[in-house]
Amino acid sequence: MSEYQYYEFQAIDKPLSEKDREVLRDISSRAQITSTSFVNEYNYGNFKGDPLKLVEKYFDAFLYVTNWGTHQLMLRVPRKLIDLDLASQYCIGDSWTIYEKGDYLIFDFTSETEDYDWEEGEGYLSPLISLRSDLIRGDYRCLYLAWLFCAQMDEIEDDEEEPPVPANLGNLNASLESFADFMRLDKDLIQVAAENSIAEQKSVQNDQKLKNWIGELSNSEKDAIIFRLINDNDPHIGNELLQRFRKTLSIKGTKNNEKASRTVMKLLQKAEAYTIEKDRLIAGHKAKEKARKEKEAAIAREKYLNGLAGRENEIWKKVDALILTKKPKEYDEAVRLLIDLKDLAKKNNTTSLFKSKLMAIRENHSRKSSFINRIDSDSL
Repeated sequence: MSEYQYYEFQAIDKPLSEKDREVLRDISSRAQITSTSFVNEYNYGNFKGDPLKLVEKYFDAFLYVTNWGTHQLMLRVPRKLIDLDLASQYCIGDSWTIYEKGDYLIFDFTSETEDYDWEEGEGYLSPLISLRSDLIRGDYRCLYLAWLFCAQMDEIEDDEEEPPVPANLGNLNASLESFADFMRLDKDLIQVAAENSIAEQKSVQNDQKLKNWIGELSNSEKDAIIFRLINDNDPHIGNELLQRFRKTLSIKGTKNNEKASRTVMKLLQKAEAYTIEKDRLIAGHKAKEKARKEKEAAIAREKYLNGLAGRENEIWKKVDALILTKKPKEYDEAVRLLIDLKDLAKKNNTTSLFKSKLMAIRENHSRKSSFINRIDSDSL
């Protein structure tokens, strides 16, 4: 089997300079390189660069997909915009890592599986990129999901307690859904984990508090903020200010003080029980649906056979005419009519008469093997 590797890098905050692109071109002459991206596929050979070093220096997102089951995602985020103490609480296990690189943090998520199909990486990164914006805004749900994946993969001790459960874990956005799929995270495990997550909506009260907080900033500080907006072209100044404001609130969205944290073992056991119960309910629903359809079909069949009553001789003649055509399509129609006659005979207690007439047909058309095979295959 041939190998397949897909590498995609994306620059978000700052485009690549011409010099940057020249350096990248030296790494790969085959790559598709633009001012914001570097994409390459390999069906043989290997990538010469170091993805971590390239992300550290040039890019904000990286995706790697192979045909032997590897999924890898890196996100580079300004260190000042992340609560590293909180983020580190989720970083337990082997499937993801936080790298501290100067002014940046690089989140590296990896999923490996032996149960894989051939897949290609194009299109995977686009729905995942907004996870970076979520992190910058203080939404750490993807970090909790990464921790949950480590628990799923038995990389965390059974008695280890879960980290803070973020709000709205039961209402994942499209990028988080894509991330869960990319990491191959069990959906039932997410469902169980979300039971301890509060549903938090944007508060009008907090909006007013934000306005009040802005109003309390000194004129000199506001001038400095406006200067940064104009002069520094900093895309994250709004998020930086929002984080400052959130620190003034008494409750953080990542905390849930009402429910006790659960151990890895309890989460996994409850997820397993949830899956069993869900499968039982689904099986029960399918059984009821099957019974309903069978009942409807039986009623329809009964009505259809009632409509054939008294027309038996006419149908037998039609069967003979269809057989004489020696055409496959007409053979099929003849067999369908014979089945009708069989069911009608059973209904009217005339099965012996049906069998004798069928035997006569078999004898008269014994040399038509294609037709006889059709009769045999339908157990007539």
